Amino acid sequence: MSWWCTGIRWKDGRPAIGWYGQGRGERASPLTYGQRLAFTARGERQCLGVWRAGKRTLCPTAATVPGRAGNAQCPECARLDRSFSVAADTNAADPRTYRVYLAWFGPGMVKVGITAEERGRARLLEQGAVAWAWLGRGPLMAARRTEELLRAALGVPDRIAYARKRAVRARLPAAPERAREVAELHARAAALPGWPDSLERVGCEVADHAGAFGLAGLSEPARVITEMVPGGAVVGELVGAAGPDLHFADGLVVDTRLLAGWELAVPAGGDDGASVPVPVPVPVAEVLSGSERPAAEQDGLF
Repeated sequence: MSWWCTGIRWKDGRPAIGWYGQGRGERASPLTYGQRLAFTARGERQCLGVWRAGKRTLCPTAATVPGRAGNAQCPECARLDRSFSVAADTNAADPRTYRVYLAWFGPGMVKVGITAEERGRARLLEQGAVAWAWLGRGPLMAARRTEELLRAALGVPDRIAYARKRAVRARLPAAPERAREVAELHARAAALPGWPDSLERVGCEVADHAGAFGLAGLSEPARVITEMVPGGAVVGELVGAAGPDLHFADGLVVDTRLLAGWELAVPAGGDDGASVPVPVPVPVAEVLSGSERPAAEQDGLF
């Protein structure tokens, strides 16, 4: 029976690799910085179906997914997923309490977003937010209206490309400076008129994920995998993780969204590195300007 990778999972502030086995459900393999990882892709990349209400529904056609796709879903399953999604504004009746947050990824890289209160800080970890703070809590539509109000008034984007987040992780300012930038923006947001009455304000308490991500001493990203291929392997020492990214000691970065849908196995051997497509390194200045091209011993597999 095969186990298919479902990408990175953040649980209790720690990264893990998720797996799905038909008839066996879901499991996760915790990751530890300093451990040696080695894995190779086997077979074809499969659509992971739809995950909803804590249950996975398999793809009815067992479709394959291109190696470069950022989402391990076929077009049909992706459409079904978005047909009942808070992110796609197709589930406005969600009765849960939501929180509005500020997420900081680097100097000048801040966004406003919302997440279900029951998820805690998981959404911030999944996005790779280095510093962050809550702004308010309340019903979904009040949280969504506040999010749009703050985006427009503060001039912050609704999303920041992962390439830009990666480019600055090894050169971030110290924690006090990160906290100051978030606190200043929080104060500006709190002073704005027009907040919905049903949204409860939350005082500024800046949290930091540098420790959870293992950012101390992180090297510049030298190579980023652009896709997994059958027989392609990655071998090396894991030194950090942020959002969906795994950082290795030699500067290699693996976006685990590209691992999702693959059956991964332990390779026969090999030196540290990757035998999968990686792009020619792009200078950090080009990434930040937006001119870049698109694009311990191991215990078992993980």
